[in-house]
Amino acid sequence: MITAEQLKDVQRRVDELHRYLDIDRKQIEFEEEDLRTQAPDFWEDPKRAREQMKKVKDIQRWLDGYKEVRVLADELQLAFDFYHDEMVTEEEVDEDYSKAITAIENLELKNMLRQKEDPMDCVLKINSGAGGTESQDWASMLMRMYMRWAEAHGHKVSISNLQDGDEAGIKSVTMEIEGGEYAYGYLKSENGVHRLVRVSPFNAQGKRMTSFASVFVSPLVDDTIEVYVDPAKLSWDTFRSSGAGGQNVNKVESGVRLRYWYTDPDTGEEEEILIENTETRDQPKNKEKALLLLKSQLYDRAMKKRLEAQAKIEAGKKKIEWGSQIRSYVFDDRRVKDHRTNYQTSDVDGVMDGKIDGFIKAYLMEFPVNDEE
Repeated sequence: MITAEQLKDVQRRVDELHRYLDIDRKQIEFEEEDLRTQAPDFWEDPKRAREQMKKVKDIQRWLDGYKEVRVLADELQLAFDFYHDEMVTEEEVDEDYSKAITAIENLELKNMLRQKEDPMDCVLKINSGAGGTESQDWASMLMRMYMRWAEAHGHKVSISNLQDGDEAGIKSVTMEIEGGEYAYGYLKSENGVHRLVRVSPFNAQGKRMTSFASVFVSPLVDDTIEVYVDPAKLSWDTFRSSGAGGQNVNKVESGVRLRYWYTDPDTGEEEEILIENTETRDQPKNKEKALLLLKSQLYDRAMKKRLEAQAKIEAGKKKIEWGSQIRSYVFDDRRVKDHRTNYQTSDVDGVMDGKIDGFIKAYLMEFPVNDEE
């Protein structure tokens, strides 16, 4: 049974959220922005209309989130009072307390996501490190982990490029994670090198092996984001997508390979960005998606120049080797530890099934980023 102090703490945190989120101002802002959507000529400019609708929905989500925690806190207060009148049980009060705390923690965590990129969908790429089959198997395990996390959080996952391993696993994969809330805001914490230590099933001597794989996460831009692509620096190749054989083999060159020469605005150094897409058998659709992925990369680079705190995790800056890992997964010791926050858990199976919210929360609480304004 919860104590009066615990109840008081819930009410205090809800009051603080009202102040942190500036709910009164948001309510006025919502009414003003929603009024604009009712103008007779609102849909004459579809792009501007979509931006406005997105703005309204974003404010609405904050108001709904706060309303939920306020209602749950009030219900907890009622349950606590009713318990003393013997109208509810201890278990019912504790259950209401658990619901309120979960909702409060979720809203507190979302309040840490204030960058304009945080609410966006994201592109997540995994590359296996040196080590052959063992590292490639590890990369495929990470792919499954993020797919399970996305599924649990209401996101849709699509794979735009997958390179199978030589014997097992994958060499690399590019996934778009879309449709839920704050995909980039949460998964940006996964940027870096992930280290696995286990007795390898691919080693005949049963030796303990160490493997590495890198994870790169960038916001997925949409048509409301303006990103300039210089057509003079862009070129395309096409190729046949690999299939499972028989009738499934692609007889036409639907796979696309985009090459773009990127010039660093600060140093003047040039670098080739290479993107492959075999997501569908429709070449124009694959080209369209590859171009979107390029824009996402260009936006990501520009964003990371604005956010110095993110610069150290820019793709290609770290080698996939000892000393650079952000997290270690030690299967034999039943331990997963994040080296940036020291957060760890013994629930290895749960983590590999996508239960990584504890690591995400610890990172966001440890490395908050203030508003740009």
